Amino acid sequence: MKNKNIIKKNHEFQSIIGSKRFIKSKGFVIYFKKNTLKRFRYGISVGKKMGNAVFRNKIKRQLRSMIYELLDDQKDKSFDIILIARNLFLNKDYSFNLEDLRKSLLQIK
Repeated sequence: MKNKNIIKKNHEFQSIIGSKRFIKSKGFVIYFKKNTLKRFRYGISVGKKMGNAVFRNKIKRQLRSMIYELLDDQKDKSFDIILIARNLFLNKDYSFNLEDLRKSLLQIK
């Protein structure tokens, strides 16, 4: 089954990052932009400085899992967001990062 909430295209990433609306958190940076699709969409980016491909994919899996846990809170929002992991994401445990993401998503208006 296709997930229609994922942003994959480079031009969509560039458009959202180009809007220059962002929230900085301890573990990640969230870029966001209002969309006209009436649904919440997300994209995940992890830089090469975070580690090798196996480690970066682990971080992406954790971020996707966090998004799925928080998706019910965000269903009524029509925003596109890009999550960019930072180095402090690695040093904290899953529950701390989840709470950090929850607080950050509540700030999006």
